[in-house]
Amino acid sequence: MTPAQVNPTSIYLEVAEIRVTDPIGFEAAVTAARPHFLAAEGCLGLSLHRLVEAPDTYRLLVKWRSVEDHTVTFRASEGFQKWRELASPFFAGPPSVTHSAAVDLD
Repeated sequence: MTPAQVNPTSIYLEVAEIRVTDPIGFEAAVTAARPHFLAAEGCLGLSLHRLVEAPDTYRLLVKWRSVEDHTVTFRASEGFQKWRELASPFFAGPPSVTHSAAVDLD
């Protein structure tokens, strides 16, 4: 049996797991940074989730048209610099970032 194939029309999901020092401050920073993500080429939306088991840890989920839209285009942009300027003061350590794509289970 082979693994299911990635759907070629898939949206790519960035999952950034971020442990923070000040949840209220971090949530405000993400709110302020949201327009910079949404204005980025290839960004299709984002949401922020707080872990129930670890309330100082969040998962920022960002939908991208391609991985390169995130890792190349956005990271080289002024919007990314603004995001880091707003949010990084609240990071307890470096975020862990991965990308995934839906697999075709049919």
